[in-house]
Amino acid sequence: MLVSPESAIVESRKAYLTTVDELNADDKLVNDPALSRRVATITGRLVTVATEMYPSTRNWQWSVAIVDAPDIVNAWCMAGGRMAVYTGLFEKLKLTDAEFAQIMGHEISHALANHTAERMSRAMATSVGVVAIAILSDKPVVAAGGAAVAAKLALDLPNSRTAESEADQIGMELAVRAGYDPDAAVSLWEKMGSQEGGKRPPEFLSTHPAPGNRELTLAAMIPDMRPLNPTGQLAPVHAVEIMN
Repeated sequence: MLVSPESAIVESRKAYLTTVDELNADDKLVNDPALSRRVATITGRLVTVATEMYPSTRNWQWSVAIVDAPDIVNAWCMAGGRMAVYTGLFEKLKLTDAEFAQIMGHEISHALANHTAERMSRAMATSVGVVAIAILSDKPVVAAGGAAVAAKLALDLPNSRTAESEADQIGMELAVRAGYDPDAAVSLWEKMGSQEGGKRPPEFLSTHPAPGNRELTLAAMIPDMRPLNPTGQLAPVHAVEIMN
């Protein structure tokens, strides 16, 4: 780990705000009130559960940028609760609320489990120049500069198989505790699989490699998840800022 979780949050915030500014300048941020309300409501319920399970995240600046990109099936969450979803998720996969909750629960779980810091560390490790400078210098500003670059590069790096399994489990628990049907985890990946068979696999699969038995593994978790919220009671909605 070349990047601490604390540094990952600081540098992710900078990278996120830069990305949002660029999207805004290109008129790529969605202002659709209905879609914004849907995203904020579902994500807000997941955040309520996340902050209960991980109290240290209560001061995270939870926010979502809805990106106008009808051909891109993707979503992500950086350290510190900075998220983005692409309109292709809804247009190509025709997501139910429960399926969208599974996606965002999974993404939030990557941030909760410090996977952002792991990917940033890998991004830095692949940049020999950055690592060499960091090793030869005891100045924190050097490492911080490398982390700033790594925060953006990390979004394009695939997660490890271990990280994916961890996010699958935590993500399903978040969604169930938030009031969403765990069966949606399986139907979601069935939809992903059908997209994968097309000419352009979903961007989501480039950073979220899917083992062949993923659907079976998710299905096997469902019986243990249902008792966490047997009535499917919906969680309160935590305030989540929609970036526009």
